[in-house]
Amino acid sequence: MATVTELKAVLKDTLEKRGVLGHLRARIRAEVFSALDDESEPPPPLSHENLLINELIREYLEFNKYKYTASVLMAESGQPVVPLDRQFLIRELNAFEESKDDSIPLLYRILAHLLHGTKEDVPNTFLKGSSLQPSDPELGRQPSGRKKMGEKTATKFW
Repeated sequence: MATVTELKAVLKDTLEKRGVLGHLRARIRAEVFSALDDESEPPPPLSHENLLINELIREYLEFNKYKYTASVLMAESGQPVVPLDRQFLIRELNAFEESKDDSIPLLYRILAHLLHGTKEDVPNTFLKGSSLQPSDPELGRQPSGRKKMGEKTATKFW
């Protein structure tokens, strides 16, 4: 007969293999945060930049089905519950989108541009796990000519 310890180990392994354990942990964290959150104290006002950044992150989290992480972001940041219009984001980022495929988060397109300098084949680039590995060993090093925070550039992201 199996011991309680062995049963716990088998149960834990089964839940991990099914992906349930991670969801349960995330749900518990979200519920604990919600219980501890003081709703009488409003979140600090959002700057325009934080509003845009939070929206890019929200789009990424929802695309990847990180719904509990997204709910914590929304609660902590004070981001509007209704997502910002994608075309509004594109205009505010001074970018353009050639593809009509808006199923890929803008954050992936920005990253593709920064990594590859291209706007082509973004869906295929970021939906493969191996593409996120640097192809150039120099990519991990600190760039020497990096712009200081606040310097403006006229880079289009895609």
